[in-house]
Amino acid sequence: MTLADFTEQPVFGLTLTVVAYALALQIHKRWGALHPLLVCSVLIVAVLLLLHVPYESYRQGADFIVFLLGPATVALGVPLYKNARKIKSMLLPIATGITVGSISALLLSAALAWGLGGSRELIVTMMPKSVTSPVALEISKQAGGLPELTAVLTVLTGLIGSVLGPSLLRWAGVRDDISIGTAMGTAAHGIGTARIIRDSELAGSISGFAMGAAAILTSVLFIPVYIWLS
Repeated sequence: MTLADFTEQPVFGLTLTVVAYALALQIHKRWGALHPLLVCSVLIVAVLLLLHVPYESYRQGADFIVFLLGPATVALGVPLYKNARKIKSMLLPIATGITVGSISALLLSAALAWGLGGSRELIVTMMPKSVTSPVALEISKQAGGLPELTAVLTVLTGLIGSVLGPSLLRWAGVRDDISIGTAMGTAAHGIGTARIIRDSELAGSISGFAMGAAAILTSVLFIPVYIWLS
């Protein structure tokens, strides 16, 4: 089998993604400021350009990784269950934060796209960028947006939130796990949750809850927005 034949197989995209992420983790251990997801993306793009591999060929195998986003999200239910009593006792402020954050994310994204002169297609593409990827992609697809661009914006949103979120919250004087978890899960979905759970299981569990609740709430809120834009 030639290299050209191998790059057309689904195993190529899967192998490239796993190897690139493993290398990105090693780079992150040495240079902590470099987020592994960002480094992984750069490595994958570099290999595809170097070998002249079409994105469609890479995606055949990479789609399996995308499929695993679902089970990975469900796995966040473990720390959520362990901290269920604490979350239940603070449900009202958590729900308030999620609601305000979700509405703000939708409106600010729409305002940014509109302010830049974007079309309806671009507006609905940008609006769901703060929710977890599977939900964001489906919302964009159903609303007539560009799912591929939504995927990029969703990852960028998570990366920015993961890197800058904890520092911004500390700078603003936010110290308690409940507020941090609510903010990170609502604004930076799974990437932010994966970052914050390293510091605190409670914050991570609340972030996971906020991520799921924000995805549901955003899906519901998008209905009148979609009708209005139509």
